[in-house]
Parts: sequence; C-alpha cells; structure tokens
Amino acid sequence: MAEPGDEGVAGDVLDEVLVAARADAPWAFEHLYARFAPAVSGYLRMHGATDPEGLTNEVMLGVFRGLPSFEGEGTGFRSWLFTIAHRRLIDERRRASVRPKSDELVEERHERPGGDVEVEALSGLEDERVRTLLDGLTAEQREVVLLRVVADLSVEQVAQVLDKRTGAVKMLQRRGLARLRRILETQGVTP
Repeated sequence: MAEPGDEGVAGDVLDEVLVAARADAPWAFEHLYARFAPAVSGYLRMHGATDPEGLTNEVMLGVFRGLPSFEGEGTGFRSWLFTIAHRRLIDERRRASVRPKSDELVEERHERPGGDVEVEALSGLEDERVRTLLDGLTAEQREVVLLRVVADLSVEQVAQVLDKRTGAVKMLQRRGLARLRRILETQGVTP
C-alpha cells in the first residue's frame, strides 16, 4: 500500500526527505530506513535470503551511498530502491552457488531477549506458509507478485526493476495470482 509521501501531492514530503538525505541530514537517513527497510526485508525474506536483515542493511547502505547519483524524485525512489534490493538478492544467490557449503560451520544466532515466543513462532509459521505458497509459482511469477504486493510497486515500476515489458509483467501477475488461487482452493481455502 502506498503511504503518504510516496506519490502524488504527498510526494513532496518524500522529495524533501530525499533532498535532506542528499545533504547528509541524519534524520533523513533514519526516516528512509524506518519507512522502507521493513518492506525490503519482507521482500528478501520471502525470496529465501539467507540473512534478510543483513542483506536489507546492505541494500539500504547501497541506497544511501547512491543517493547523490539518484536522478529522480519521490515517485521513482521506490522502484530504484527495489532495483537495488533485487540486484543484491541476485548477487547473494550467485555467491551461494559458487561457495561450497559446509556442515561444520554453524553460525551462532544471537536472538534479542524479551521476545514473545508465541508471536515469534506464529510469525515463523506464517512466513513458512507464504513461502510454501510462493513455491507453487514460477520464479518470474513469484518475483512479480512479491514486487507488486510486498514492495507495493506499480506494474510500470516492476517492469523497470525486472527489465521487462509492462504487458509481460501484467501477464505474469495474472497467471501467478490465478495459480495461487488454484492452490488455495485445493487446500479448501476460499480466497
């Protein structure tokens, strides 16, 4: 869903934040991170990134470093941001494909104390359920659905991120959503 500050008249707010970020105003970077990092993290998590939070930080760092060369205003920022996220995800997959896996190396996870175990467990189950549903789609359908739903990009912006024609994006979205509907119906869930 579009938030105030993404497009239209309220786009002036995001434009002002971008101007401030280009001038190295710390509050502007904080605003951009707080506003866009959760969507980037969700996009990466649903794609099965090995470390979605770490990769989100890499994406946002790339955004902050690239702001001086970003040509555009608030309306183009979101597609530029998810273009960077998409490319970082591809880079991670390439690195993983050439890096040998080792069962001997076990990474220790440091969880934040004080979390609600029930909420975290349910959230993990929900994520797994969504990933399972998305596994029923082709890679291109999954990419389009995630960029349209999680990243909240327009068809034109998705086409730009994926370097595809808008007609191809519309077709992939239509087929992907139809496939999801069929999967849910076979499970007895009415969408």
